[in-house]
Amino acid sequence: MGIFSRLKTLISSNVNDIINKAENPEKMLNQLLIDMNTQLIESKKAVAMAIADEKKLERETANQEAQAQDWEKKAMLAVRAGKDDLAREALLRQQEYTNSSAEYRKQWEAQKASVDKLKESLRELQNKIEEASRKKNLLVARAKRAEAQQKIQNTISSVSGNRTAFDAFDRMAQKVDQMEAQADAAKELDDFSADNDLEKKFAELEKSDTSADMMLLELKEKMKALPGSTSE
Repeated sequence: MGIFSRLKTLISSNVNDIINKAENPEKMLNQLLIDMNTQLIESKKAVAMAIADEKKLERETANQEAQAQDWEKKAMLAVRAGKDDLAREALLRQQEYTNSSAEYRKQWEAQKASVDKLKESLRELQNKIEEASRKKNLLVARAKRAEAQQKIQNTISSVSGNRTAFDAFDRMAQKVDQMEAQADAAKELDDFSADNDLEKKFAELEKSDTSADMMLLELKEKMKALPGSTSE
């Protein structure tokens, strides 16, 4: 189980390092998946070696048991031949192989149990990596959306915090209002002046006509008083 402890420590270390330095979530997630799959390959190699050792112990256990059975047959053969001393030697060899096969069997069973756990852990790890791969696109989309929202919020905060720009805008609006008011006042004054000029012209014209009439009447009266004038 040590290989998975080392794998967990390595992945945790890589994750913390990448997250602390992360500026691009998509790049970070891709790198994490690359690291996980690399370690998965290494773990598969280690599990394969453990399986090979388990198979070797299994074969050796079977070989020791076969040797014990073979020496038992030899002891029986010696008994049938009336050679008890040779039978005893064969039985001693049988006992050695029986004891050895028992030790090998213990080692093989322990290794087999360990391999079964390693296989289960390997399957679990592979499932988690596959799940992480499926979630990657979703996480990237969420990260991009969060980044866009953050940029918008930063822009709003920046504009809201810059009162100088808003004050300048307000002052410009006031200036435009003033310019419009001045233009309206100038136009009104021009119209007023034009009306006054027209009235003045008509007044002068009326005055001019009245004076001429008076002068004409005066002239006619003066002419009547002259000698030799005839009355109308």
